[in-house]
Amino acid sequence: MKDSNRKMIFHVSTARVDAHGSLAQCKSAEIMLDTDLAGRADAFNPAELLLAALSACIIKGIERVTPILKFSLRGVEVRVEGVRQDVPPKMESITYEIIVDTDENERRLELLHDNVRKYGTVFNTIAPGTQLTGKLHGKNQA
Repeated sequence: MKDSNRKMIFHVSTARVDAHGSLAQCKSAEIMLDTDLAGRADAFNPAELLLAALSACIIKGIERVTPILKFSLRGVEVRVEGVRQDVPPKMESITYEIIVDTDENERRLELLHDNVRKYGTVFNTIAPGTQLTGKLHGKNQA
């Protein structure tokens, strides 16, 4: 019998490399992080990493539901923009655009978007504390 109450646990370890960056590790992957107060162009800063996590969550959610929905697609692109407020420091709003290369109709695109909003772990973590808005459309639509 499968234990339906089993929770997934994630582990990430991050260490300061020097005053310019830190290295995050999980499984057999590594990512250099911009933790330099002056910033650096060759690494994600924490806010950009949050936006990247959201976009990865959206794409992973699409990958998860397309076989269930029998949804045909050739590709997906996600564009995310966050606006930071200073006091208190936080993302006050995040907007996203999901561009799906598909021949599916508008109703099916909305169904896909509903699933993204309903079942994304990062999406549902960010949504309650941030004005999170976005749209999903076909590649040849605006």
